[in-house]
Amino acid sequence: MATLYSFKNKNELSVSLAEYVKKVSAEAIARHGKCMVAISGGSLPKMLAQELITEEGKAAVEWSKWEVFFADERAVPLDHEDSNYRLNMEELFSKLPMDPSQVHPIDVSLLSGENGSETDTTELADAYEKVLVKCFAPGDAVRHPTFDLVLLGMGPDGHCCSLFPGHELLRESVAWVAGIDDSPKPPSKRITLTLPIVGHANKIAFVAAGEGKRDMLRRIIENPEEGLPCTLVNITGGEKVSWFVDDEASQDITHYPIRKELNLANI
Repeated sequence: MATLYSFKNKNELSVSLAEYVKKVSAEAIARHGKCMVAISGGSLPKMLAQELITEEGKAAVEWSKWEVFFADERAVPLDHEDSNYRLNMEELFSKLPMDPSQVHPIDVSLLSGENGSETDTTELADAYEKVLVKCFAPGDAVRHPTFDLVLLGMGPDGHCCSLFPGHELLRESVAWVAGIDDSPKPPSKRITLTLPIVGHANKIAFVAAGEGKRDMLRRIIENPEEGLPCTLVNITGGEKVSWFVDDEASQDITHYPIRKELNLANI
């Protein structure tokens, strides 16, 4: 069962999210010498940066041990305004003591057409999957990579990564990374981690804040029968999933336990 944390405001949310990231990172590095992270875009990088790019945040994490991948990415150049790589680098990773080589972008040589508009997303996804194979299982056959931490936002339609409600990719069970040509949210061409890969992570954190998230958050948390993508991650990940939201977003949730403080001992 996913854990739902709700904080008084976005500032308190960011503080607790940073403490969670620090704890998960330290445990991963103690376990196997690195922290393998997948991250999405939206408002998430800015929320993370609020506490993590401070001097205290920089000192609290062994950033040199991080390897960062993208939970989803748009088939656009890395400097394009829709690029999750660009967003995360500008808001977060360029401000941390990390080498750019620790952040793994898509292979832009595979983009074709104006701003990637004619890209073969299957080829792009296969290439990114090969990057994962090289980093997670060189020389070994593993069914799924195990991310130490997957950091996700919540779309207004309940999507996460580039897994959209009712889309056939929600049934993908073999590929680690899949291409999508018909994203209902532009740009239409993207790649995404698949549901089994997200759910196989050691820890999964969703972040959602503000009144605009209220109705969808309630549906995701209290109406699992709808089968929204975020709900499917809750089901697949179970107790490994933590939601970090503010009270504005959680106001309408009445039939699910809400924790008001982060207890790191339970992480």
